[in-house]
Formats: sequence, C-alpha cells, structure tokens
Amino acid sequence: MLLLLAPIVPAFAAEPYLPGEIYVGGDQVCFADDLFRAKWWAGPDDRPTDVDLVAQPWETPWERLQAAAPECSGLGGGNQPPIVQLSADPLNLSGGGQIRLSAAGSTDPDGDNLSYRWQQLAPESIQVRFETPNAVETYVSLPEPTATTGYLFEVQVSDGELSRSAQVTITQSRPGDTAGVCPSWDADAVYVGADLVAHAGAIWEAQWWTRGEVPGTTGDWGVWRSAPAGALCADDPDDPTDPTDPADPGNPDQVRLSDLLATEAALTDSPLMASVKASIRTLENAVVERIAPGAATNPANVQRVERLVSAADWDDFFPRRAAEYSYSNFLRGVGKFPAFCGDYNDGRDAEAICRKALATMFAHFTQETGGHTPAWPEPQWRQGLVYLRELGWSETMANGYGLCDPATWQGETWPCALFEPGHPNAGQYKSYFGRGAKQLSYNYNYGPFSAAIFGDVETLLQDPALVADSWLNLASAVFFYVYPQPPKPSMLHALDGSWEPNAHDLAGGLTPGFGVTTQIINGGIECGGSSEHLQSQNRIDYYLAFADALGVPVPEDEVLGCANMQRFDTAGSGALAIYWEQDWSRPNACQLVNYQTAFSALTPGDYVRCVEHWFDVEIIDD
Repeated sequence: MLLLLAPIVPAFAAEPYLPGEIYVGGDQVCFADDLFRAKWWAGPDDRPTDVDLVAQPWETPWERLQAAAPECSGLGGGNQPPIVQLSADPLNLSGGGQIRLSAAGSTDPDGDNLSYRWQQLAPESIQVRFETPNAVETYVSLPEPTATTGYLFEVQVSDGELSRSAQVTITQSRPGDTAGVCPSWDADAVYVGADLVAHAGAIWEAQWWTRGEVPGTTGDWGVWRSAPAGALCADDPDDPTDPTDPADPGNPDQVRLSDLLATEAALTDSPLMASVKASIRTLENAVVERIAPGAATNPANVQRVERLVSAADWDDFFPRRAAEYSYSNFLRGVGKFPAFCGDYNDGRDAEAICRKALATMFAHFTQETGGHTPAWPEPQWRQGLVYLRELGWSETMANGYGLCDPATWQGETWPCALFEPGHPNAGQYKSYFGRGAKQLSYNYNYGPFSAAIFGDVETLLQDPALVADSWLNLASAVFFYVYPQPPKPSMLHALDGSWEPNAHDLAGGLTPGFGVTTQIINGGIECGGSSEHLQSQNRIDYYLAFADALGVPVPEDEVLGCANMQRFDTAGSGALAIYWEQDWSRPNACQLVNYQTAFSALTPGDYVRCVEHWFDVEIIDD
C-alpha cells in the first residue's frame, strides 16, 4: 500500500510563513509582520506577498488580513528556512570514479550562517565515504560497478534552527554499457510523461508532453519535477530497436503467471514482511457493518476498546463533534483493522498498548479537526472532531487536491474521477480535499485507502464523500495509524515496541514515544528547530489530557515533542523494503526497495503489475 502523505499545515494558528510548503484554505501565516490567510489551497510557489503583485484578488490564494498585526510582531519577520540548491558532477559515471557534490548555491533568506550534513540514502548494499561530510562541498569515490547502479545522495542544510534537504541521483554503469545513462536535456527535443533527463546537476522527470520548457524552472507542480529517489534512465530512447517503442513493439517475452507469483512469494517470505502484513490486515466490510455498541459478536479488538472508552466517554471526550462521528462509526473504524488494539502473543500488554494508542490517536485528530476556540466552555482537548470536511471546501467544488494528469504515475495509478454530465462542473475532476478525522487529502491517498477498505482504488476516487459521510470518517484515522510509510514506521509499530530505532535514528533524535508520532504525521511542518512548534505543543497538551483520562502512564523520559528531531530517511530502521521497483540485474523481474514507487508489496498483484510496467512481456495465465 503506497502512502504519499503531503505535508499540510493545520489551520487556526498563525505561524511564520515557510517557503515551499503547502497550505490549505483557512490557514493563517505571518510574513513581514503582516497576517495573511489562505483562501483556498496554496502551493509551494504561491507566496503571501503575491497579493501586492496581482491585478485581481482571485489571481492568488492569499489575502492580507491585517498589516502590522500584533500577533505577527517579531514572528512573521522571523527566521525563514534555508533554500537548498544541490548539484553533482558528473551525474552519469561509466566505471568507477569520483563524484563532486555541492550545495554552494544554497542561501538563507535571513543571511544566517549555514551548516551542511551529507548522507547516502541508496543503495544499502554499497556504502561510500564522504571526504568532508559536513562541508558545503564534498567528494565521494564510487567503486567499479558490476551492474547499472543508482546512488541517491542527500544534503541537509540548517541555519541552526530550521533545516531543509535536497537529493540527487547518480547513475553508474559498466564501461561500454549505455543502459541507465540519462541524456542531457535538449531544448528542441520532445519529451513525454516519465522521460528522464539530466540538467543543471540533477535528474528530472517529465510529467506530460513538453518541448522547450527548462527543467528546474517549472515549479513543483509543473511539467519537470525532480526524479523519484533511485530513478535510473532506460536505454537510449532514440534506439529504433527499443522493444518498448510503440512504433516498434518487437517480440515480447512470454512469462508464466505461476512463475511471477512464486517469485513474489519467495521475495516476501520473511518474518518482517509477515509482521507488517499482519498489522494491516482487514475485516470484511459485511462483518464490520454488523458491529454495534455492546454486541456480543463484536470482534475482540472492538470489545477491548469498548471496555476502555464507553459511549458515555465518547460523548464526554468529543461533546462538539459532528454527528457523523458517532460512537458506532468509531467502533466500526476500529473493527476494520484487527491489529489496532489487538492481541499480542509475545507477552506484550495489549490493554496498555491500546490505552496509549487511543490517547495518541485522539490527540492527533483533535489537532486536525478541533475547534481550537478558547471561548468555548470545554477545554481544547475536548473540542475534537468538529470538522468533517476541510474548511472552505464542499462536495461540488472541482479540481482540488489531486495529481490527476494521466501522464503522471500518480494520475495513472489513482485516476481522478470526473463530475458527471449535468453537474455545474461536468467534465472536471472531483476534489480530494481533507475529509474525516485524519482529513485525508489527495487522490494518491484516497486510492490506497479505498484499496484497503474495498479492495479496489476506484470506489473512493469515484465517491470521495464516503470518507466524510460514513464510518470511513474514523476508519481513515485508524488506517493511517496502522500503515507504515517507509522510511517512516507506522504509528502502531512506533508505540507497541515493534519499531526499534537503529543508531542512525537515535542520532537524529528519533525514539519511541508520542513525539515521534508527530514526526510521522506532519514532521516536515511541525518538527525540527530548537523549540517546539505551536501545533506540536497542542498535540502534546491534548495527549497528556487524554492520557490522564485513559489511565496511560507517561514516563518522565518519554520524548513528547519533536523539536530538534530529524526526519526519517532511508538509513533508519523504519525504511522497510515494501515497494517493487525494476530489477536492473535481470530481465522480467522486480525487486524490493525501501523508497516509494507505484507498486506495493502489501498489495496483492502489484508484483505482476510491476513486471508488466517495466518489461515488454506477455504473461501466460497457467
């Protein structure tokens, strides 16, 4: 199951504007001591100061609420994160040799001194040494390759409080082997979706048809985007004998389905994979929909939750909740995923783990959907589940929160639905804005959630309103709790003892506890820096209140916040190899990798789909 959870800045709290981040309708930010509000979705290239540049107010998602706002004094003009520029020379290497990596073009908007930290993210099987791992520029020496290999390097740039990172892929091939070498961008050439080129020290992937548009200048949502981690170029696309060329299909290899399924079974036959699959197993919907408060036939995990949180407790914890967030829907959401508050056969205390899981989940969706209104008589920790749909959005609005272009792999894998004829927005894409307790957003999250619930990606892409109007509104929060998102572990495994941080995790401040769950949910926005962000502090406050109400002990040494905490990366123990990628060492095969692709080892049939995608094969159903 593939999760690509975009960083979303929660509404209601005015924080310093962070360049390059995503904001949603209702978010308030401070910039240059002025208070701004996002009227609708604001992308990384939409800046608050655009309000002074546009001719009409609808040309920018931002509006200025107040100049020289008191709450922004000393805040909006405060520290801004570094702007990272990363280059590598050469990008393509034949044989062994040295690579120069440079972040010399990085700048800081505030003029702060910058520090640098280099690391290798892939491959795990070959580790290289940085000559100066903490300098603005460094060199690595790659050994002679035995096959085409993609190296993924990352630099983290910090101003002492905020940090940003960038990645670059180096393609190394055997001498005389042109496979995997990315061609340089050509202004006169035509490129189509998934084409890879080298330009300005980076590898770029085309999202759709393009000619003449310069990679690196089209923005985060433009035609050229940074290539996925570990991406390697195919053979020369101009080779007329390329069998993947539609004009010259060649003779496809015949592969037996039984062989592919046997290979998939062998590659996923490990205790770790079995543990992950057990943690995300689901109950049939017909059984889920028979769950009712107090029913003797309720699954064991539901009965455990009922003992800890009664219907009266639910009313007390969430007195201002939307009616759709009913106690029955809560129990059904729990019942769909038996590992949530499930049993353990190794001596772990299932009830204690369940109490902590409930306090954690309640705290997070109170931050995501809470009223955040000090004037209400209820304390803010009891103001959760107020919002069913993201503020500013309705079911009739089109073209929101979707990477829908079929030329993108996201749009191909999780195809957006169109409004039907007769609708005011007929022929336009439906919107995948935040719905439910987790405020599930984007087609590439609705699709995987749909697959987990219904066994297909289409149901919720066609009818996203179900995430708000049915028991899925709370099941979505449980889904997000139990599913891993490599390189991040699942929140379930982060708190039940399954995830054991390695030395790299510990060096980055990643330790089991409530704080690391905030890093999992929204670390790119709320974590890092020398002090706790307001949103993270809210989560801590809510967690402590729910922990007290549910009888959850909070050890003195538990890390509750995520200040000074580095983000998860592929060197950590949470970077599980649960995605399928082309196996470059042999034909008609895919391999497990620990970076995200369109094919998940947790989804039945994705191995076969991976082979079909990457190779010209005819699969014989034997």
